Amino acid sequence: MSTSFETLPPELIDQLRTSLPTVADEVVAAVIAGVPSYQRALQGPMGQTIANAVHLALDGFLNLGPTEAGPTPPAVDGAFKLGRGEARSGRTTEALLAAYRIGARTAWERLSGIAVDNGMSPKALAEFAGMTFAYIDVLSDASAAGHAEEQATAGRARQRYLEQLARLLVEGASADAIEASAEAAEWPLPTNLTAIITPLAQTGTVLAGLPAATLALAEAPGAADALLLWVPDAGRGLLKRAASGLGAVIGPTRPWREADASFNRAVRAWQNNLLGDTDDHLVTLLLRSDPAALADLRVRMLAPLESLRPSAAEKLTETLRSWLLHHGRREDIAAALFVHPQTVRYRMQQLRDLYGDRLEDPETVLALTVALGDG
Repeated sequence: MSTSFETLPPELIDQLRTSLPTVADEVVAAVIAGVPSYQRALQGPMGQTIANAVHLALDGFLNLGPTEAGPTPPAVDGAFKLGRGEARSGRTTEALLAAYRIGARTAWERLSGIAVDNGMSPKALAEFAGMTFAYIDVLSDASAAGHAEEQATAGRARQRYLEQLARLLVEGASADAIEASAEAAEWPLPTNLTAIITPLAQTGTVLAGLPAATLALAEAPGAADALLLWVPDAGRGLLKRAASGLGAVIGPTRPWREADASFNRAVRAWQNNLLGDTDDHLVTLLLRSDPAALADLRVRMLAPLESLRPSAAEKLTETLRSWLLHHGRREDIAAALFVHPQTVRYRMQQLRDLYGDRLEDPETVLALTVALGDG
């Protein structure tokens, strides 16, 4: 914009400047009437703030020099800040630009009327119009840029809050800390949460089937090369449809105050390569909860087999396990081991010789079942 007001009569400039408060009020009134989302916003202190911004913009227009080079004019800075404020207030870019269009039309009608009353020629009026709308374009672009930057900044800040909330849930933080974090993140706390651990490569596929409010946390403790998802208020069927068959682990559903229990079980399953729904792996998870204790129990309960050759001990161990799991049904045991029923009979006789009456003792049977339950 190379044209300036230097060639306009000083009297016209003075009249235009004197009219600015009235023009600003008319612009605000027109915006209130034409853009519904501004009807409440332009009442009270916020309305005065926007009216001041309009006055500043118009005043900056009248103070244009012959060139745009140099520092950014205060009016453009004000427009940028106005855009940021509108984003913080929750109004859209469309509403903001609509306000600019209505404001520009209203301001032009008033300013051009003053110019015509002061004898401005048609040619000068056309140049005046070009200057006016080009200047408004600069301001609207600045406001749109401010709006976009505020949204991006707010988005990054909210993402940090959401990640902090996801970590607090993992850590089992206090209810007060979680509630404060959820409020800061503008994330309504659900009734229940379910932890899902998914391979990074499958994240998009899993998320596509989950609620939009699902939280995500990379590098959760004990889940390397995976993403932790906190899924709010989702049924088991939905969770399975979203994650089954994709190498993910679905933890138990828990009230949000106990969400860390869902994560802890999911991460144990992940570390044990127990994929899918953890509800389907409860026995295995229980048996592997204390590996050292399980190993000690296994050594203790298989002590009668220590004197045998390793190959013989292995065959009798798998026969004993199958006998326990099939409640002594010889045909079922033979089918599971792919041997003849007579072989099962022979091996069980060996086991009875080694264990004696202990195989009839309920406590021994229970201990053997636990010791051999995980294969």
